[in-house]
Amino acid sequence: MSNACLYCDTILEGRIDKKFCTPYCKSSYHYQKNKEKGDSMFQKIDKHLKTNRRLLKEFNKAGLATIRKEKLLRSGFEPKYFTHYWKNKEGKVYLFCYEYGFLDIKDKYVLVTWQKYMEL
Repeated sequence: MSNACLYCDTILEGRIDKKFCTPYCKSSYHYQKNKEKGDSMFQKIDKHLKTNRRLLKEFNKAGLATIRKEKLLRSGFEPKYFTHYWKNKEGKVYLFCYEYGFLDIKDKYVLVTWQKYMEL
C-alpha cells in the first residue's frame, strides 16, 4: 500500500510514514495551510510594523524630514504600532519602527533615523 504526497499527490517511495515527495511540497503544503488559517495577532502586528517602517523610510530619505500627518496616514501608516521610543532632553518622545522614528507635532510628523547618541 503506497501513500501519496499531501501536496501534489505523487506516489511516495521509501519510508512508510513519509508524507511529502520533496522539501518544496512540504513547504508549499504548510504555507498553504497557514495561509488558510488567516492572520494571527503576531502576523497582523508584524505586518503593521513592517508597513510603518517602509513608509517612514520612504518619506525620510535624508535622515530628517517633516510630513503632514494626513499624507502619511493615507499611505497606510498606523502610529499606534511601534517597536520602541526615545525621549530627548526636552522631554519630547519619538516613537520608532526599528531604526526609523517619528515625533507627533500637531498636524505633522517629524521623521528621524536612529542615531548613536540616542543609545545613551
